[in-house]
Amino acid sequence: MDFYHSFSTPSMRSVVMTAKAVGVELNKKFLNTREKEQLKPEFVKINPQHTVPTLVDNGFVIWESRAIIAYLAEKYDKQGTLYPKDPQQKAVVNQRLFFDLEVLNKAFSDYYITPFRTNKPADPEDLKKVESGFETLDKFLDGQDYVAGSHLTVADIAILATVSTFDVSEFDVSKYTNVNKWYQNAKKVTPGWEENWEGLVQLKKLHNLEAINMDFYYVPGSAPCRSVIMVAKALGLELNKKLVNLFEGEQLKPEYVKINPQHTVPTLVDNGFALWESRAILVYLVEKYGKDDTLYPKNPKEQALINQRLYFDMGTLYQSYVDYYYPQFRFNKPADPEVFKKVEAAFEYLDTFLEAQEYVAGGQLTVADIAILASVSTFDISEFDLTKYHNVSKWYANAQKVTPGWDENWEGLLQMKKMLEAREAAAQQNSN
Repeated sequence: MDFYHSFSTPSMRSVVMTAKAVGVELNKKFLNTREKEQLKPEFVKINPQHTVPTLVDNGFVIWESRAIIAYLAEKYDKQGTLYPKDPQQKAVVNQRLFFDLEVLNKAFSDYYITPFRTNKPADPEDLKKVESGFETLDKFLDGQDYVAGSHLTVADIAILATVSTFDVSEFDVSKYTNVNKWYQNAKKVTPGWEENWEGLVQLKKLHNLEAINMDFYYVPGSAPCRSVIMVAKALGLELNKKLVNLFEGEQLKPEYVKINPQHTVPTLVDNGFALWESRAILVYLVEKYGKDDTLYPKNPKEQALINQRLYFDMGTLYQSYVDYYYPQFRFNKPADPEVFKKVEAAFEYLDTFLEAQEYVAGGQLTVADIAILASVSTFDISEFDLTKYHNVSKWYANAQKVTPGWDENWEGLLQMKKMLEAREAAAQQNSN
């Protein structure tokens, strides 16, 4: 029995589980639909509609997954329970199969697949259709262990393949009591569940790799660059890091200026969309890729407070670092006591913000903490005494523990310190 399939779709996995349930071995033949293998003459000869999955059983060809699983159950299920012969029972199973195709599966495609393919944000109206589908399924399962009667049928298997796809996509199935109860049981009683889940995990990895093609132009020692790295880590994003040597003027090369006319770092290029200014990048990443909005809440007041702290970091805190330390590092100038007062004033403000608070902008970690952590750690490695500021010191110790990517942030700072020490040693040697 040849089974032509593509990537791990619900339709493909429902056939695999049904075959397992009836004790049939499938000779699996993978077709790479991204490479248009389904359009090759030899496959079109088998299936003129050139769709997958397609089953060939001793010369008999059938496609459409729900037709396939009904066929397998009718021909090979010795018990005769997966697809009942009783007309009324069979009618309910068929109704659930059509519901799965037209409601659940379509809702998944509209809300998850279409945005993935078009690189556009998901439509909230499509999410409502998903929720409506699950509400309907929840009603079907009221007082029942199975979706179409008192025992496992191909309707359960098809809908299990679909619901598990929502699950791996991090849709909250637990909100629907009856669906959740059925789902937990279905995973236990359905043959082939483990292979179904393994296929989903592989598919998710593949989609994650394909969905995110993100170039990140950066300098390891830069606080703005390090803040982006930490936020990406918090979101589980992989950045394709591209080091820009500012001392060699690489940021002024035509190919870089074409990406960023302001020729600054960091710069992010996300599937062709270029963005610079680190704090804009932080917000963009959370709004586009965050599983929730905790790092940058949608609530206008909470968001406004975070924005205020981000502007404080850029215009006051980090700016005081630039004004006080950069002349010493870059031009070997003596420290300016008047400018140092601006540093102290900035930390006094931050200490006030943190009075009786664990985080800089509310009751949880946000992008404001991460941006300010990148700045404060830069002061720290430059041997500024943070312990004079009790609230800042307490916040800083906690932020190091709870912020994803802290270790990479510190490693970038160590690289910066090593580079500055090498430049200072070279300057002293030249002056002797």
